[in-house]
Amino acid sequence: MVELMISAPASGSGKTVLTCALLAALKERGLNPCAFKCGPDYIDPMFHRAALGVDSHNLDLFLAEEDAVRRLYRRCAAAHGSVVAEGAMGFYDGLGGSTHRASAWHAADALNLPVLLAVRPKGASLTLAAQIKGLLDFRRPSHIAGIFLNDCSPMLASSLTPMLERETGLPVLGCLPHVEDAVLESRHLGLRTAGEIGDLTARLHRVAEALDKGMDWDRLFALFDRREGWTAPPPPDSRGGVPIAVAQDEAFCFTYAETLDALRDAGAELLFFSPLHDKALPERACGLYLPGGYPELYAGALADNGSMRRSVRTAVEAGMPTVAECGGFLYLGQTLEGMDGANYPMAGALPGDGVRKERLVRFGYSQLRAESDSLLLRAGESLPVHEFHYWDSTDNGDGLTAVKPLTGRSWRCGFVSGRLYAAFPHLYFAGRPELAERFVRGAEQYREERITHEI
Repeated sequence: MVELMISAPASGSGKTVLTCALLAALKERGLNPCAFKCGPDYIDPMFHRAALGVDSHNLDLFLAEEDAVRRLYRRCAAAHGSVVAEGAMGFYDGLGGSTHRASAWHAADALNLPVLLAVRPKGASLTLAAQIKGLLDFRRPSHIAGIFLNDCSPMLASSLTPMLERETGLPVLGCLPHVEDAVLESRHLGLRTAGEIGDLTARLHRVAEALDKGMDWDRLFALFDRREGWTAPPPPDSRGGVPIAVAQDEAFCFTYAETLDALRDAGAELLFFSPLHDKALPERACGLYLPGGYPELYAGALADNGSMRRSVRTAVEAGMPTVAECGGFLYLGQTLEGMDGANYPMAGALPGDGVRKERLVRFGYSQLRAESDSLLLRAGESLPVHEFHYWDSTDNGDGLTAVKPLTGRSWRCGFVSGRLYAAFPHLYFAGRPELAERFVRGAEQYREERITHEI
């Protein structure tokens, strides 16, 4: 089995494009690849899925313990012939930017993954070798097994390769030249989502073709063929499970594949629906999951779908167990400011209006602490979460306490009850499976109450 991580000295090194190109090229070679992304990123895995047609999974060593991440990795890699994990930020950049915890290096170390270091040789030559040597020596083992020259012409690569190999002792596996029409555009939360780029498949194909010519495949297979595999556990049988409605469309697209797996493992049958396009919640739904996404981009269309807004409000007010994160939390509020500055009516199940800010709000990892029992948490429990949003609410609730892990800065947030979790922090059910179990149990109890009421 071919296994490797693609990382880089810093953000902006083209890791996502290179990862997608490698995934597509491995797929063309019949090696049935699967993908992972280090950290809490939702958007990059969408591009992995676009290249493969299968789910990509996150490896996050703040949101989950090392043993849980190893189990997840083995479960998802089983039955595949190759694995490519994409790092986050710079190789050693972890929690708070001042530790290596939850960094790409931490994931490589926990999983014993060899690393292909992607470097952009813009404006440096011998100094590039010095930087790579620093990365090799900063932590032991570094797990760096090879170098790849990204956004680099073959002529420049032929000049740099012998020097880099001599000075660093690492093999250079090739280069990927600049492919102008394959540039992936960005917006306020990172890259535009894969679904918004109409010709994405053609773009990825062109990059994969360029990579195919620029990669030393014999060296890659020699370095990264680990010659081991695992048996995949049977998927959970969700037939007859507890039906939980899951929002999934252009506006609500920030969902971890492994969170959905955790819900299925806990006995849920997932009913996907669109707050943008459907008129009401699925009839059989006994629970509601509203993940994050970009509701601010679709505020007008969400407002126009009044029947769905009423359906959601009625369900929440009737006590249907509901989990709403970030964008889902904004959707449950009274109004939401759109990109055009206008305020649009939302579901109205919670107080507060969604308003735009000029910078990221409460960005990064934190710990949520519960003072009382609720749908997902019990009094005294603490839960790792993350936030990443430019919008805020005029009423964030006060049901939980969030604490920054390094600074200790804290604030109150969230609306919680025995049937509700609604707040900006994103949850990661794969790291704490009991959250999924409690959610499903709540939905099952709601189903029983509804059946009793109907009788």
